[in-house]
Amino acid sequence: MVNKNPHTPSALPQWPEAAQTLMALMHAQGEVARLTEREQLFSSLLVSVNAVLWAYDWDSRQVLYVSPAYERIFGRPAGLLLADCNRWRDSIYPDDLEYAERSLALVLEKGAVEDREYRIIDAQGQVRWLSDKCFINRNAEPGQRLIVVGIAEDITEKKQLETELQRLATTDVLTQSSNRRHFFECANREFEQARLQGSPLAFLLLDIDDFKVINDTYGHPEGDIVLQRIAESGRAALRRGDLFGRIGGEEFAAVFPGCTADMARQVAERLQREIQRQHFSHQGQTFTITVSQGLTGLLAEDESLDNLFARADSAMYEAKRQGKNRIISG
Repeated sequence: MVNKNPHTPSALPQWPEAAQTLMALMHAQGEVARLTEREQLFSSLLVSVNAVLWAYDWDSRQVLYVSPAYERIFGRPAGLLLADCNRWRDSIYPDDLEYAERSLALVLEKGAVEDREYRIIDAQGQVRWLSDKCFINRNAEPGQRLIVVGIAEDITEKKQLETELQRLATTDVLTQSSNRRHFFECANREFEQARLQGSPLAFLLLDIDDFKVINDTYGHPEGDIVLQRIAESGRAALRRGDLFGRIGGEEFAAVFPGCTADMARQVAERLQREIQRQHFSHQGQTFTITVSQGLTGLLAEDESLDNLFARADSAMYEAKRQGKNRIISG
């Protein structure tokens, strides 16, 4: 008699095979799901990172890969770059192009270049700063393609902050001219250059006459306007390359590189006239200002900037003693 019971021992061997197949299918589906999840995570990371990841075939001059941030930072389609690597080169700020190309080539010698910073012009015409690090695989087998990989980060905000901090550190906030520390740093450089080259150099000190009276009569806000106008006069009257700064309350200084005594006198007189043309108004009252200037030049090879400053200071106070509103050479 035939046993038709499905639970008899003759039917049992089929179930382990089916179970194994089912388990294999479930495992494969799990692996696919995990791979898909990883790919999605990786894609999300690439989209969120504000830096361009790139890969470049050095021999064929072809961009092999560029991450989504390229389109955000450069403002151009990635497909155009993948078709023509010169799209990146053409975006580089003209003054930085030689440096960008030269520094990229250094990766062949060093294996890595991590200090590249250059500017680009995006599709909207805005200038952006990039910090672009690049590397090659030192362990590549002989005959393999030379692939350079890199990461280009947009550091525009950082550069703008650095520029602003530099401006605040070197500029007198009220007058927007050089502050005392920055002025003398620049003056020392010009002085040393003049001594090395044996070229003339002139030093000028300027003090506003009766500035305390102006503050007491018209108020400190009006005194601040006077200081600002002095700085404007300096920018208008001095030559390109001359230094000008506020080194004290109402005291300003200038350095004239390559300037003979006669030429320096002409510049000082032009500055004097520019200041005398200034008119101020406060609550219906008008007034003008004058300044006393002390002017000196580089006389001997062993002279120091401190000597120039001291002689100009003495000449300026002599101008005060002689009645103010004049230039005295010392």
